[in-house]
Amino acid sequence: MPIPELGLSNGARSALTGFVAGLARQLAPHNVTINNLLPGRILTDRTRVNVEFVAKQQGRPLEEAWRVREAEIPAQRFGTVAEFGDACAFLCAAQAGYVTGQNLLVDGGLYPGTY
Repeated sequence: MPIPELGLSNGARSALTGFVAGLARQLAPHNVTINNLLPGRILTDRTRVNVEFVAKQQGRPLEEAWRVREAEIPAQRFGTVAEFGDACAFLCAAQAGYVTGQNLLVDGGLYPGTY
């Protein structure tokens, strides 16, 4: 059975991002950076299982279920594990030493709001 897509409520998400931003400001003088890496739809084994489950549940061909999910993403595709890893590597690199308390969306433009 697939794992349902769990999401934080807007209130909980706001609280978490606010907490992280405050903590990041407190630790910045000690050369510690803290950021949020917020993934969208990344192509993983779990994603594949979930799309297969939805296709069966809706009686759709698998290819159609993929097209529907991809069409919901402005980039028109799922992100790759490598793209997510590259974003994470950037935030962990010395080049991001002045980036702290930020929210990096790795979602192909899926999130409709602003941070």
